[in-house]
Amino acid sequence: MGLLVLYLGVFVNLLFLGLTIVIFGRVLLSWIPTRLPWGLNDFIFSVSEPILAPIRRVLPMAGGMDLSPLVALVLLQLVERLLLRLLPPVL
Repeated sequence: MGLLVLYLGVFVNLLFLGLTIVIFGRVLLSWIPTRLPWGLNDFIFSVSEPILAPIRRVLPMAGGMDLSPLVALVLLQLVERLLLRLLPPVL
C-alpha cells in the first residue's frame, strides 16, 4: 500500500509539473510567435486551452494583459497541494 501511495504522489507531482511547463510554454509562445517542430505548438495549445479558457471567461483583461496563466499556475499549485495532502502518509 505504501509503494502505491508513493507512486501516486510522484504521478501527481509529475502531472502538475508538466502542466506548469505547458503553461509557461504557452506564455513564451505568446511573446515570441514561432513555429516549433513536431507539432509542439498544437500540443501546447491543445493542453493549455482547456485550463486557460474558463479562467479567461471569468477574469477580465487587465490593461490589455491576459492574466489567466498566472491564475492558472496558482490554482494548479493549490490543487496539487490539496491532492498530495489527501494521500495517506508513507511510512
